[in-house]
Amino acid sequence: MGDAQVSLLAEAINRLWAKYLPQMEERVETLQNAAENLANGTLTTKEQKLAGADAHKLAGVLGTFGLKEGTELAREAEGLYGSSLDADPAAASRLRVIAEELRSMIANRN
Repeated sequence: MGDAQVSLLAEAINRLWAKYLPQMEERVETLQNAAENLANGTLTTKEQKLAGADAHKLAGVLGTFGLKEGTELAREAEGLYGSSLDADPAAASRLRVIAEELRSMIANRN
């Protein structure tokens, strides 16, 4: 692939990133809210399922954009939200960290 083709591909990927950035940020927000609700003992089953689904979607899209670590973090969150959490303080803490790391990773992608 020549330099011009690489440049066009990079531009196309950056356009896609810009297009899907708001959706990715919303999904991270869902994860963050669910982690807070888990910590407070107010996480509903519906919120937990939504957070798991959003983590799954983030895992796929972040991998598409070359953010392998983001994919791994999102998969970890998906696994945690897919399990029985029952106000688990350790899980809530880990899910908060994951959400913050994902938020930072998405904000700092170059």
